[in-house]
Amino acid sequence: MPVRDRYHQSVKNALIKDEWTITDDPLHLKYGKKDMYVDLGAERLIAAEKGTQKIAVEVKTFGSASEVTDIEQAVGQYFVYLAVMSQDHPDRTLYIATHEDVFFDLFEEDPLGKLLLEDYKIPFIVFNPKQEVIVRWIL
Repeated sequence: MPVRDRYHQSVKNALIKDEWTITDDPLHLKYGKKDMYVDLGAERLIAAEKGTQKIAVEVKTFGSASEVTDIEQAVGQYFVYLAVMSQDHPDRTLYIATHEDVFFDLFEEDPLGKLLLEDYKIPFIVFNPKQEVIVRWIL
């Protein structure tokens, strides 16, 4: 089992406050002999459609000494999980969850982050860890 990100519980609590039901903590993925774990799986009832919306959430701190390494690792992990989920969990949308200050610094202000968002349309959950709330959904 992987080590939990320092914001894992904050994101989990924020999702619960936003009326999501946590279904997996973590969400286990398996492809061939490889085991992988997305931090959270969640679902929410959609009354108008009489169905459920399902998501998987990978929590990222982006706290190493190198922002480029953090971005490379997060984006690479996102696409590996996305490929595996397309086989076993095609009904789930995969998100990266990150602190609102980190998102602003790395993906709104930084040209590299902007480029990745524009070119690859990676979904993000932007959260405030102190208040344990989701402040933005980027889809």
